[in-house]
Amino acid sequence: MFAERLRTLRLKHQLTMKALGERLNIAPSTISGYENGNRKPDIDTLKLLADVFDTSTDYLIGRTNDPSPPSKQNDGFLYGETMTDEEIHFLKESLAAFRKYRKR
Repeated sequence: MFAERLRTLRLKHQLTMKALGERLNIAPSTISGYENGNRKPDIDTLKLLADVFDTSTDYLIGRTNDPSPPSKQNDGFLYGETMTDEEIHFLKESLAAFRKYRKR
């Protein structure tokens, strides 16, 4: 899963293995090893890859199919449903009002 997603993202961003390697300060042969499944990145490199491709580490390793970066994800908050920014704002305000009411 990781190897496929890395290759797909690299090609989508029109990066060669050399260019991606330069951005991460690693050899193109290491990128090749990741893409053919012979190597696995360490946690720091995985985070850098997620930053380069503006995605989450969970997406890279196959734990989610949502490629959105963590700051743009809100799924799973309520029974796995995604919410609009307006809905999130409403829930935050409702929670604040509830907490204020409970303190009385």
